[in-house]
Amino acid sequence: MRFAFPFCSSVRRSLCAVAALALLAPLSVVPSRAQTGQADQHAALSSDAKPSAARSDASKGATVEADAASPQPQPGVAAKALDKVKQVAKSASDIFHRVPCHQPTGVPNSTGSLPHVAAKLAAGKPVVIIAFGSSSTQGYGSSAPEFTYPSRLAAQLRRQYPSADITVLNRGKGGEDAPEMMKRLQTEVIDMHPDMVIWQVGTNAVLRNLDPSETAKQVEDGVARIQADGSDIVLVDPQYSPRVTERPESARGMVKLLGRIAALRHVGIFPRFEVMRDWHEKQAIPIDDFVIADGLHMNDWGYACFAQLLGDDIIRSVGAIKIGVNVPADVRTYRPM
Repeated sequence: MRFAFPFCSSVRRSLCAVAALALLAPLSVVPSRAQTGQADQHAALSSDAKPSAARSDASKGATVEADAASPQPQPGVAAKALDKVKQVAKSASDIFHRVPCHQPTGVPNSTGSLPHVAAKLAAGKPVVIIAFGSSSTQGYGSSAPEFTYPSRLAAQLRRQYPSADITVLNRGKGGEDAPEMMKRLQTEVIDMHPDMVIWQVGTNAVLRNLDPSETAKQVEDGVARIQADGSDIVLVDPQYSPRVTERPESARGMVKLLGRIAALRHVGIFPRFEVMRDWHEKQAIPIDDFVIADGLHMNDWGYACFAQLLGDDIIRSVGAIKIGVNVPADVRTYRPM
């Protein structure tokens, strides 16, 4: 999860010219740090993020497949150069859609390999991602639907893969945790046969003082059922916010619990608790700059950074598939808890 500026040092003079043109495009400019006011945050956030609602089959363009029997011309030097120019321009453009959000130090990538969704994106096939969870998935605290994390993630992936048919479905419901989520897992997640499920769970279990052993049992069962359907999975642990950290023992226990399940089931985990703690303790961002007044939910900037870092992980996994580094699904890296 890196925030890189792929400008002139990595390309020739002609490519720099294209990148410079991209910089002149009328795109929104991000500020230098997180802001507390919603109006200021809107200036930092992209206006082109699309709500992550399901699109009907009628609205999808017809897919045209090349005839396998027809010989395809090999790209020449000029074509390869043009592709490089396009890539540079796209990278330069995407910078202006990003919030000023950096890879936390000392928090290793733990989403691991995402072979199913990465292979489909690399092949240009339609992709369905489901964001499953409670109020922070639903987007409580954001100022508009397009600023929830599923919407921000969808916008980022569509910018990166403009020809791909990408659907991100928001299946978050406020106040729920594993007991309630398990009741709708089949109909709202598994029956949709998604390519990837991002399951945010555990915060309300901490706040409601639910039995950790029961939570572990339910989450592990849910992960097994999602895996049986062939989906990639990334668990998301609780947020680092005052309402959660005022219960330090329960919060740490839930982070460890979800880490153990991820390791046991060989699935990814996004360490949201550690990422948000890094924002505050190491990057010196005030809590009020990414958590709203209720002391629990993130604001527009917080959701945007969360989505951005998660999207970078997915994009990196696609890149590995494209260069032939196809890590088996049961191989992952995770932060030992």
